[in-house]
Amino acid sequence: MKKFKVLLFYKYVYFAEPDNFMHDHLEWCNDNDIKGRIFIANEGINGTVSGTIETIERYKLLLRNYPEFSDIVFKEDDEDKHAFNKIFVRVKREIVSSNLNSTSIKNGGKRLNPDDLLKFYKEKKDFVIIDTRNWYESKIGKFRNAITPPMKNFREWAQYVELLSDFKNKTVVTYCTGGIRCEKASAYLVENGFTDVYQLEGGIVTYAKKFPDTYWEGGIFVFDERRVVDPNNDPELKYVSKCYYCGEPTSYYINCHNLKCDKILVVCHNCKEENDYCCSVQCRNSPFKRDKYYG
Repeated sequence: MKKFKVLLFYKYVYFAEPDNFMHDHLEWCNDNDIKGRIFIANEGINGTVSGTIETIERYKLLLRNYPEFSDIVFKEDDEDKHAFNKIFVRVKREIVSSNLNSTSIKNGGKRLNPDDLLKFYKEKKDFVIIDTRNWYESKIGKFRNAITPPMKNFREWAQYVELLSDFKNKTVVTYCTGGIRCEKASAYLVENGFTDVYQLEGGIVTYAKKFPDTYWEGGIFVFDERRVVDPNNDPELKYVSKCYYCGEPTSYYINCHNLKCDKILVVCHNCKEENDYCCSVQCRNSPFKRDKYYG
């Protein structure tokens, strides 16, 4: 039995005193061996944390004791160890950087649960499904037939939407890892004249856990030390990308260990080690390399 859990959670809600929360929360997490990243802002909370089964249960109770977060939804994974090395609690202007300052979450798209998305696919509904994550996330995994914008970060969403005008009168489904980005992305679409917009409730992690080996293809990019979660067992659905070096199917990735480069590479484990965690000979010889066991 695995002794650790990883929690993924967020909620858009007005929160009056993020600074006080940050200090108290960081102290509690340090005292209870909770590790991860939590962003708090006036618009809500966004976090991923890990801990033992017992400490995670206490953490869930702690958050739900705040009236604003009493009904917060947690997505959970069982793990053998911590998914993070440290704990960070930060006050931010936004809980996910978007530059969509005038967008109201109240205008978010209709919530589409995993069962209904599965039905959309099975019944061959005429719909467009759009990935609201960054290009390097969709490179290792995506929904079947999804549009995958070449965005470097979510702040480019408004710019990319300008290219989607042909879909304004189509059924559009947005998705992301856990729901936080597609909630705001769907609201922006609605506010810009898209007539039938959905957001995938619970995001990829909820769908893929409930319906593996169906319409999710490849791995799930995660922002912790696990790096990738592989929900599928079907060999034809397990990988959608190939190793940067040898071309073998893989969903694992690293950042080039030359700190002056930091390029994201999809690699297999053998080539990662053979190439010293770097993208080129020049980077392998760089004096600015991070420790090889990082990543």
